[in-house]
Amino acid sequence: QVQLVESGGGLVQPGGSLRLSCAAVSGNVDSIIFMGWYRQAAGKARELVATFTSGGYINYADSVKDRFTISRDNAKYSVYLDARNLTPEDTAVYYCYGRSRLYSYWGQGTQVTVSS
Repeated sequence: QVQLVESGGGLVQPGGSLRLSCAAVSGNVDSIIFMGWYRQAAGKARELVATFTSGGYINYADSVKDRFTISRDNAKYSVYLDARNLTPEDTAVYYCYGRSRLYSYWGQGTQVTVSS
């Protein structure tokens, strides 16, 4: 089992920016192959935001391309999401995701609210 811990959510005004962080803090962290971010807005299904792939590529949802940037620090077993030019449509609980060869892991989620 691997524990993922997110931080960095909060309330931001439209057009603003924030950075989400996620770290694998316990368990067999060396088993994690890649990490990414998903989000779930109220009443909607969870959706991919951005993720690294097992081949080292990056995938972004079309809705966040050119606004969000995913990065990682392998030495810290961490992944980050820099979000800019936020809109109310970005309001959601953001979940960190980690994948090993056999298992998927999820963080507890961090709320991002974009509102004036």
